[in-house]
Amino acid sequence: MQRSEIAKSTTEDPLIIAGHEFSSRLITGTGKFSSGPVMAKALEASGTELVTVALRRVDLDAPEGEDILDHLDRERFVLMPNTSGAADAGEALRLARLARAAGLNAPDGRTWIKLEVTPEPRYLLPDPIETAKAAEQLVDEGFVVLPYIGADPILAKRLEEVGCATVMPLGSWIGSNKGLRTRDGIEAIVAMSSVPVVVDAGIGAPSHAADALELGADAVLVNTAIATARDPIEIAHAFRLAVEAGRRAYLAGLPAAGAARASSPLTGFLDD
Repeated sequence: MQRSEIAKSTTEDPLIIAGHEFSSRLITGTGKFSSGPVMAKALEASGTELVTVALRRVDLDAPEGEDILDHLDRERFVLMPNTSGAADAGEALRLARLARAAGLNAPDGRTWIKLEVTPEPRYLLPDPIETAKAAEQLVDEGFVVLPYIGADPILAKRLEEVGCATVMPLGSWIGSNKGLRTRDGIEAIVAMSSVPVVVDAGIGAPSHAADALELGADAVLVNTAIATARDPIEIAHAFRLAVEAGRRAYLAGLPAAGAARASSPLTGFLDD
């Protein structure tokens, strides 16, 4: 592929989730920022268009300027409430329905939900059984469902089959910043999935984000690494560049790993 063809393919290569086109493949969270204005500037620097917010952090009765929603441009971002803190399917369903009742819809009028069911408090591992139960019910009720899961290819396929808009396998524990500790599982999910694969949790550096996109993941979701950085705005910009670089590398076709091979061979270099 020539350079001009690579450039063209990336500009004409939107991320499509539930029929909605996004030019950015970086999804961001809104927790842990030092202030609303810092969060708003970081989101702008990241180029994100899809933002998740914990429903438990939304206070519709708060004075103007003091609620997280006051710092989010509802026309610019697709807002995706999440069910963070839900311990079972029933609680996740209740939170999702509250989000819909509160009018926390995307510009297209639909309620997008990042489904999280994490009964185990230490590692916040997703419960596969309760997640599947909640996902099927939410899809039936017309929600756009993006489920957070372990890097389980079979579960990912089952969630796709019930109508989830994406699957979101973890890279490592939530907030750990350890990167892609589940690399093999993510590769299998990418190979088996017909819906976008979003690597969620554990992305701690721009290099981790680039790595996920190079593997063939369609997007990444990053929160802690941006919000808790010394300079959240600058690191958000770095993540933006890393995601773009990872996607371009994937489209370009990375060479396969193997044995040592001279980069400047003495013979045969004119045969290719």
